[in-house]
Amino acid sequence: MGIGLPSGLRVVSAIVMLGTLAGCGSINSALTVGMADYVPQWAGGLPPDAPPRPGTAKYDAYMQEQERLRKMPAAEREKLEAAKAAESGHPAPTAQTR
Repeated sequence: MGIGLPSGLRVVSAIVMLGTLAGCGSINSALTVGMADYVPQWAGGLPPDAPPRPGTAKYDAYMQEQERLRKMPAAEREKLEAAKAAESGHPAPTAQTR
């Protein structure tokens, strides 16, 4: 026969352990919302060309620019993308790679 914990103590310890785990999960989910912007790309963070977060002034300007580009004729948009690609040194996306 082994000496065990009383059943009441088992229940209390199980509740404490579950509460501790639940607390860690809520803290981590709250931290990740703000910390994701500051993690370097090499460590799994956002790439430099990621769009801004919704709810910011930069996001509103970004969406206005996207809408302007969407309304632009395709020929003009391709010329603009080629000019930006030449400026940055990256190859311009083609219709086949999109």
